[in-house]
Order: sequence, then C-alpha cells, then structure tokens
Amino acid sequence: MARFAPPIPILRSFDEVKAREFYIDFLGFTPTFEFRFEPDTPLYTGLILDRCEIHLSEHFGDASPGASLRIEVDDVHRYCKALNAKSYRHARPGVQHQPWGMDDMTISDPFGNRLIFCTDRPNPTPQ
Repeated sequence: MARFAPPIPILRSFDEVKAREFYIDFLGFTPTFEFRFEPDTPLYTGLILDRCEIHLSEHFGDASPGASLRIEVDDVHRYCKALNAKSYRHARPGVQHQPWGMDDMTISDPFGNRLIFCTDRPNPTPQ
C-alpha cells in the first residue's frame, strides 16, 4: 500500500505584508519557499511551524477565503500565553474547553481563514 504524508492546506491570502506579520511575526511560522512567476505577480509561499506545514497563495482560484484548519499542538495553553505576550494588535486569543475533550484556540487570519489550534484534554468533561 502507498504511504501518505499529511496534507498541506493552501490558504488564500491577499496581502504579503499582512501575511508575514500574522503568520511569521505573530504565529511563529518559518518560510520554506517563495515563488512568483514574474516580479510583481502574486506570491505562492510555504510556511512551517514544528510539524505543521501550510501554503499561502495570492493566486485567484488556488483557494477560497474562509477556510478552517484544526492544528494539533502539544500545549495550546502555553502557545496561547506566548502569543498573547507578543501583544499583537489584531488578536488576543483565548482557549476554550470543548465538550468533546479538546482545548481549542481559534484565531482568524487577516484574510478570513480560521486556524484552530487544539490539544487533547486528559480528562474531558462528560456530556
């Protein structure tokens, strides 16, 4: 049987400066590549944070704004605290306990995409 790697979501972006500010400066992703067909054409870029890899595209038709991603993280509370310590102007995330046994931190990017960072809770609250 073929072996599969985790999918790499492509999220739509509209502004390179805002994307860098949010994904690199705030969330802590590192660029892995940048591609343009020619100077001053839309940017297609790869980003990675630990084991989480995503692509951002300014190309019409590559993706639709408004996507939601669930991204597992070892300790969402620690990550939330680190993000809030940066005093990012456009987000002050918090963690919600979900009845299905996850702690979720939802942050919207500047382009309408939602990133839901989540951690399994050892003792979920029974419903």
